[in-house]
Amino acid sequence: MELSDNESRTLSRIGDRTTSDVIVRIRTHDGRDDRIYCHSHILADKSKYFADRLSDNWPTCQILDSRNCVEVYCQESDFDYHITVLRLFYIISDVSPTDLWHGVKNALGILRVAVELKCPQIVATCVDYLEAVPWEEAEEEEILKIIPGMGAQAEPVLARLRPVNPLAIVRIFLSAIRFATSSPRSSMNDLKTSAQEQLEYMLTEDDDAPLLTADDEIKLEVRQCVNRLSSRFVNLVQSLVGDIQESVAESEKMELFQSYLSDLLWASQILAKLESLRDFVYSWVETSENIVEVVEHACPEGELTEAKLKVLEVTAKVFEAIGYGTVILPTRKRLHMIKVWLPFVRVVKFSIDSVTSDDDKNLLLKIDGELWQSLESAFVSIVLTLPSGNQAEILTEWLENKHIRYPDLTEAFEVWCYRSKVANRRLAMLDGSHQTTNSV
Repeated sequence: MELSDNESRTLSRIGDRTTSDVIVRIRTHDGRDDRIYCHSHILADKSKYFADRLSDNWPTCQILDSRNCVEVYCQESDFDYHITVLRLFYIISDVSPTDLWHGVKNALGILRVAVELKCPQIVATCVDYLEAVPWEEAEEEEILKIIPGMGAQAEPVLARLRPVNPLAIVRIFLSAIRFATSSPRSSMNDLKTSAQEQLEYMLTEDDDAPLLTADDEIKLEVRQCVNRLSSRFVNLVQSLVGDIQESVAESEKMELFQSYLSDLLWASQILAKLESLRDFVYSWVETSENIVEVVEHACPEGELTEAKLKVLEVTAKVFEAIGYGTVILPTRKRLHMIKVWLPFVRVVKFSIDSVTSDDDKNLLLKIDGELWQSLESAFVSIVLTLPSGNQAEILTEWLENKHIRYPDLTEAFEVWCYRSKVANRRLAMLDGSHQTTNSV
């Protein structure tokens, strides 16, 4: 009785000399040589390469050990993968791919050989596996080296590495910015923080170009989102000021206050990347007095808290924007900012310089090391943009203050002295020029 095809496969086992009718000889140029006892009907069914080699049309077919012998030369790195592919011919229909590939690197090696030997079933199974499992970064680089030359059947593996449609990038960016500025409840802080980190990354230019180049429409949406966040913060600050005046406890509100500060600090960095800080700066300027009142009431002089340091960090961002002309403010508002924040900053700096407790030292580790230099430079820059009379007032107060060491306004003092000394000469020259012009 003749055996069916399935029964024949069941009885055929790789390496079984008693039923084998063909030898596959795997060889490398470095001398590795292995002979695998196989079955022609399985080889021909699973591999077009072997089907061609074993066909009557193939010009030569060696005889070895009374069997047809097909020699396959390969690179040393692919030697074991060739043997694996031969074994897969016998088990591919009965075993889960997860049990076969043993990781991305192994699957890539098998896939490379399966493509070379024209084994569509193994190629398809490899592709399904690679397309479904997670990859390490090094594996992604290997995939990008190997897959593109393998033809259309392997293309699905590259789907997750293809550049994303720009419209999809915009949609996810806008969804993320709305969530990140929506002040979700505290149980979602980890999700909010993750969204904020990825938004910043999308706009960052590092070794690669930014993922998103913001146009006017995107900038407008970001400003509106941050404006809503700023409005909630301003309303909270006004509520806290009211609580202070009525001597009402505000512990829960202070937790929310600190959360808003963290969000605003992040938002200021996003707005700086988009060159859209104006509304943010104006909002902070308008509510500065109330912010200082809230922080000084909640955090007595000499006591360090995270809220106080967060306020300092946001203020530094605002001062940088004002001091370097990124956001233009009228003179009265620049003078207002100096008068509100100079006393606060110098007292906080003195408290930090006097830190002794371990808790306070741990708190200070969270501060950017360049914060103080940045703030000091911004103070000097803003002072020098004021009318000379206002500068004299600020410098007099600074020279008489016990916290004269920070911020150090020496540079502003030197420039003020020079400008004041030459002011009369410059004015006289200007008047003389006008008189000459008029006489002519």
